[in-house]
Amino acid sequence: MSSTNEQNVSADDGPQTKKLKTSDVSEKVEDAGSHKNNNKEANNIDSGGDGEVVDVVSGDDSGKDREYDPETQKALEEIDACQNEIDSLNEKASEEILKVEQKYNKLRKPYFEKRNDLIKKIPNFWVTAFVNHPTLTTILEEEEEECLNYLSKLEVEEFEDIKSGYRIIFHFESNPYFDNETLIKEFHLGSTGDPASTSTPINWKNTELAGRLKEQTMNRVNISFRKKKRSVGRQTFFTWYLQNGDASADDIAEVIKDDMWPNPLQYFLVPDMEVENGLDEGEHDEDDSEVEEGDESVVLLEEDDEEIGEEGEEEEGEEEVGEEEEYEDEIGEEEEGDEDAD
Repeated sequence: MSSTNEQNVSADDGPQTKKLKTSDVSEKVEDAGSHKNNNKEANNIDSGGDGEVVDVVSGDDSGKDREYDPETQKALEEIDACQNEIDSLNEKASEEILKVEQKYNKLRKPYFEKRNDLIKKIPNFWVTAFVNHPTLTTILEEEEEECLNYLSKLEVEEFEDIKSGYRIIFHFESNPYFDNETLIKEFHLGSTGDPASTSTPINWKNTELAGRLKEQTMNRVNISFRKKKRSVGRQTFFTWYLQNGDASADDIAEVIKDDMWPNPLQYFLVPDMEVENGLDEGEHDEDDSEVEEGDESVVLLEEDDEEIGEEGEEEEGEEEVGEEEEYEDEIGEEEEGDEDAD
């Protein structure tokens, strides 16, 4: 099944159940068919003649038959007939979609297995991908991150019929935290037909590291189960794993199944992308330095302008002094002329 798909599921011959996410396309198909009976639930229909409104009394409340004008009644019957045909096609489409999903699940399986074999050659692949994931990183405590260094393989397996559930399998190398080689969290339909989940018990080791991680995890789990009216702190990886509440609202499981599992490589390579961004930032820094050098040039130009201005003022001052000397010479010559005349 495609990891990005969801579908509504229900128990055979049983009560209608809540949605267990498995196939987006099927869900949309079935949602379209869910309006089959709802089209008959109409009140206060406008006849459109003289603006007269026909009051309709709900048959469920009063037991009376609903009454419409003949034209509206005929249209409703034809609409209902069309809707029945649509619902029939939707049911067939849902069945066909499941068959296609089952086919491609089998075709994808060998590639997932090959990918897991290749991932084993890369140290700390899964913990790196988890830490780099924007959602999963928020639930990782430091001690849990250390524990996930021993996570060697991750698998998501959907049930054969697809619609009834799936399981997430964590494979661990020998580690100082627990004896389990695999931890499995399974999502399925419970006895009541509602989505439910179960988890493999953790066989904690008698070590200091295991004791510390176990204590942190179980304290959070116990507080959550007691449902006290106080903050229980943020969810962590192992509290998520051990808690089995409303499976239909398990966002972490959906992230692992629909985002991490289909393409973990994109999250493992996030650091390389950040390095590339760092180079880009370095280039921007060089550009900024060029701008700063340009600013220095501007300052130098302004200083040159000031010097030129000062030189201009000096020249103007010298010209004014020269004019004053010429004026004094002219006055002196006139005075000498007057004395000669006398």
